[in-house]
Amino acid sequence: MTTITITKSRAGEYKKITCRGHAGYAESGNDIVCSAVSMLVINTINSLEFLTDTRIEAAADEEKGVITCSFADVPDKGGKLLLDSMVLGLENVASEYGGKYLKLNFKEV
Repeated sequence: MTTITITKSRAGEYKKITCRGHAGYAESGNDIVCSAVSMLVINTINSLEFLTDTRIEAAADEEKGVITCSFADVPDKGGKLLLDSMVLGLENVASEYGGKYLKLNFKEV
């Protein structure tokens, strides 16, 4: 199962995204849930870096199946839109494939 934790401040500002684990929907290379989640998360991180002024610190460990993205400051307007879009996509994947393969956690700090 892939677990994604989206951490926001009490004011609703994004602080950190952590994606952990492999979905287990199918064998490696054929897992459409893992592919969808990876594409949404990685594309959002790349878009934040190249299309916005949002300062991020991102890291990935493919072997362990971990991706993290932390925000040095409050994401700018474009960054927030990208992150909201990612969350919408992840919620759609979770809705379609259920809690067996993808779990979304929302954490407030």
